[in-house]
Amino acid sequence: MIPLQPARLEFAPDGTPFATVDGKARPVAPDGPPQAGHVFLAGNGLPERWRGRDRFVILATGFGAGLAFLAAWRAWRDDPQRCRRLHFVSVEAHPFTAADLALAQHAWPEFAELAGELQRAWPPLTPGMHRIFLAGGAVILTLVFGEATTALRAVDASVDAFFLDGFPPENTPQPCSPELCRALSRLAAPGATLAAESLDAAGCDALAAAEFDLETRPGLAGRGTMLAGRFRSRRPDRHRPPAERRAVVIGAGVAGCTAAAALARAGWQVEVVERAATPATGASCNLAGVLRPLPSADDNRLSRLTRAGYLATRALLQSLPDARWSPCGVLHLGREPVHEATQRRVVDRLQLPAEVLQFVEPDAASRLLGRPVDIGGWWFPGGGWVNPASVCRAALASDPARIVARFNVAVDRLERTETGWRLLDADGGEIAAAPVVVMASGAAAPGFAQFAWLPQKSARGQVSHLPADASPALPLVICRHGYAMPEIDGRRLIGATLQSGDPDPAPRVDDHRENLARLRLSLPGYVPDVDPATLEGRVGFRPMSPDRLPIVGPVPDPAAAPANARLPALPRQPGLWCVQGFGARGIVWSALMADLLVSRLEGDPLPLEADLVDAIDPGRFLLKSRGRPQDDDGFDDRT
Repeated sequence: MIPLQPARLEFAPDGTPFATVDGKARPVAPDGPPQAGHVFLAGNGLPERWRGRDRFVILATGFGAGLAFLAAWRAWRDDPQRCRRLHFVSVEAHPFTAADLALAQHAWPEFAELAGELQRAWPPLTPGMHRIFLAGGAVILTLVFGEATTALRAVDASVDAFFLDGFPPENTPQPCSPELCRALSRLAAPGATLAAESLDAAGCDALAAAEFDLETRPGLAGRGTMLAGRFRSRRPDRHRPPAERRAVVIGAGVAGCTAAAALARAGWQVEVVERAATPATGASCNLAGVLRPLPSADDNRLSRLTRAGYLATRALLQSLPDARWSPCGVLHLGREPVHEATQRRVVDRLQLPAEVLQFVEPDAASRLLGRPVDIGGWWFPGGGWVNPASVCRAALASDPARIVARFNVAVDRLERTETGWRLLDADGGEIAAAPVVVMASGAAAPGFAQFAWLPQKSARGQVSHLPADASPALPLVICRHGYAMPEIDGRRLIGATLQSGDPDPAPRVDDHRENLARLRLSLPGYVPDVDPATLEGRVGFRPMSPDRLPIVGPVPDPAAAPANARLPALPRQPGLWCVQGFGARGIVWSALMADLLVSRLEGDPLPLEADLVDAIDPGRFLLKSRGRPQDDDGFDDRT
């Protein structure tokens, strides 16, 4: 991973803003909103082209201070015939910090309201994709932080209009190369258009070679010229919206409830069926779960996914006022000096923003914890604990007009029909039917015939509830050999055990004893003598995947899969999807995986890089030659 280098906002003596990177300066929207409207909007035939559409997708090859995005958003907001949802995808190698972004956007008072909403949602400057839902979820901004040509290879979208970042050639750090133009061609929807303020001859030739017909047009108020173009290929669009937005979700744990909320936000009618009497009774039953990413020195797929998931979950929690959580911070101490040195090396190599990850020395760790420790470790200032049941309830209540939840309903089997799927009870009676079924039943999924091939295993995990007055207060979540949390409802959650293939649902004294031993090893002297037989706790069964990654996407048909099939060509069971395999990380995965599920169902731009989408596709387990999971982060799934 190449660490991001943010742009710095500076001002010339006359007050003109410019961005600097490595001492090189480039202007910040020198002609302001009128130029953005003339070049990017009018140059792409907007707002006329999005009228009456279900969805319209714009891609910009630079974000800068966000002027083009704000201009498009305001034009969409003010158009009574606007499309139902507006997607704006933008790549940016050197994004502004939140403070510099706000300062730059202060120059455009006409965008103040929209800019304020964007600034409040601006993500930490970490590499990869960041999804921001605005205007109640009708405007979706997907930021891709990284060099444009490389970043565009990871984007999966069907783009209707391109905004090309075209400054004069001497100020352009990345010209419109043939590689970038081929990436644009790959993403172009039938009839896609483009517009640029200026482009050199080589850039024009590269676009023409990538199947764009180009023309010059008068610039703003007759000043110079601009470039406009249209994609001439008429290949079929692989990203069509669904014909009917109706789904049944099986399971009301954190995976199923967040999936239902995401579907409803996209306009779907959703029925959630759950065999238990309340939500969050399976793997989501714990009093609280830990929210933090899992860094690694090589920034492997697990690390990238947990970082993206961590940020997505934080954004979701901030949109659910009834969800119980605390961003108290998570301190993960080194197990011993060698592990501590590895943690230090990871922080030095990744160079993530301090708001995401820091390494703290023993004295700083002691101050954070409020008690002496003799080793340092990772500090996640924005991490904390989350109550899964409250997230489930808040997600189900997020759109009462579109989400119906039914409890005490046991689905025995699924039956394929001409129009979708039927859910049947043990007597063969129909429980529900819909064109789309989403399996989110956790450890129970392999019990259905359509999932019997899935190599997901059930792992028993037990947490212990230590009375809050049995030990000193904790100001944060502490992880080392196990974890312990601040007081929640008079109890301190400690844990957790992990036993594969153990079906015992009852809490066991031996497991309480193991959790206490882990805590004493993590924080010597912290817990006085406590009889494990006096403790209460909870047992949950975690759906574990062999490679520790989630299992999310369309469900393949193993009987129809060729012997040497590639992932894109795997036959799928039409209308059958899953959000499975969350293991002990349901809190971290849930929001991001729900967004990915809905984006694939809708044909929308995806919120994850293409290699990560493939890495969690259910079909990966049917491929004969697949890479071994990257697993060098040093973490135990129990924490």
